[in-house]
Amino acid sequence: MIYLDNAATTRLAPEALKEMTPYFEEYYGNPSSIYYFSSVCRDALDKSRRRVANAISAQPDEIYFTSGGSESDNWSLKGIASVLKGRHIITTSIEHHAVLNTARYLEKMGCKITYVPVDKNGMVDPDDIKKAITGDTILISVMYANNEVGTIEPIKEIGRIARDHGIYFHTDAVQAVGHIPIDVDEDMVDLLSMSAHKFNGPKGVGVLYVRKGTDIHPLIHGGSQQRNRRAGTENVPGIVGMGCAIESAADGLDEERKKITSLRDEMTYKIFASVDSIRLNGHPDKRLPGIINITIDGVSADTLLVNMDMAGIYISNGSACTAGSPEPSHVLMAMGRSPEEAASSIRISIGRYNSTAEIDKAARELMGIVSRLRSM
Repeated sequence: MIYLDNAATTRLAPEALKEMTPYFEEYYGNPSSIYYFSSVCRDALDKSRRRVANAISAQPDEIYFTSGGSESDNWSLKGIASVLKGRHIITTSIEHHAVLNTARYLEKMGCKITYVPVDKNGMVDPDDIKKAITGDTILISVMYANNEVGTIEPIKEIGRIARDHGIYFHTDAVQAVGHIPIDVDEDMVDLLSMSAHKFNGPKGVGVLYVRKGTDIHPLIHGGSQQRNRRAGTENVPGIVGMGCAIESAADGLDEERKKITSLRDEMTYKIFASVDSIRLNGHPDKRLPGIINITIDGVSADTLLVNMDMAGIYISNGSACTAGSPEPSHVLMAMGRSPEEAASSIRISIGRYNSTAEIDKAARELMGIVSRLRSM
C-alpha cells in the first residue's frame, strides 16, 4: 500500500498513540471532577493547550478544544454572527464546505455574505477583500491554504486590512497547521481553526484559537467547561494526542517541509516529463509542501483513481468531504477550469511517512495507467 492522500487524513504518529494510551486505560477520570484522579486529566489538558498555543505563537487561554475543523469553522462564523447580529461577512469562493455551507446557512438567517473570487491559481487578491468591506461587515473568513490545490493565501495582508477596519478575521488553517510556520500575531488573526488528524494526530479533535478580547457566543451550550465557551466533557485522550502531534510537527517543521517539498517536486517532475497534455492546478510557488493537483486531459479522474486503487496506491480527485459527489470541484471551477477539466483532475498529497521509493513507484504506476487509459 502506498498512501498519497494525506490532505484527507494522516497516519497517527506513534508517539501520539503512546501518550494517548494511558488516558484510555489508567487516567480515565472526568477532568471536571475535583478529586486527584481527575486532576491528572486536567493537567494533561493544560499541557496540550500549551503545546498547541506554542505551535501558533498564541496564549494557552486562547485555545479551545473542539471536535475538529468543521466545528471550529461553524463556531467562528455563527459565534460572531450571534454576537454582532448577523449583518455582513466576507469569505471566498474556494473555502472548505465547513465555511461555505455555514455561510449559506447564515444567509438564510438574514446575514449578507460576499464570496470574493480568486485568480487562475486559486489566489485571493487582498484588494478584492478590501473593496468588499461595508459599514456592516463583522467578519472576514479566508482559508490559510486551500485543501484541494494547496495555494497559500496572503493571510498577513488580509489580516492587516481586517485590523485596520476593526473587523474580526478568521482563517481556516486546517491544511496549514503543522506544515508551514504560523504566527497568529504576525498574521493578525483573531480566530483560527485546526484539526489534529491533518498533522498526524487523532481524528475527532480540533481547536479554535480565539484571540483575547474577541466577543464570540458559544456554539455548544451546556456545562461550564473551557471557561464557559465550549460545553461538553473533553476528549482527554484525543486532546493529549493532538498536543503531542502538534509539538512533534512544530519541532520538525523545517526538516519535514524540506523533505516533503523535495518528494513533491520529484513526483511532479517525473509525471510532467513523461505525460503530455497535463497542467498543474494551484499557485506554482506559493503552495503547501505536499499537495500536487493536476489535470490530465482525456482521462477520467474517477477511472484513474480506481486503477490506482487496484495497484495499491491511494490518491484522490479532491476533498474527501465531497467524495462521491457528482458535482465538479467548486475550487477548480472558481479558478476558471471547465467541468470537463475538473473531472480529469487528481490530487496527490504527500506526508511525513512517505518515502522516495514510494514516490518513484507511484509515479511509474500513474504514467502507465494514463497511457493505458488513453490508448483505450
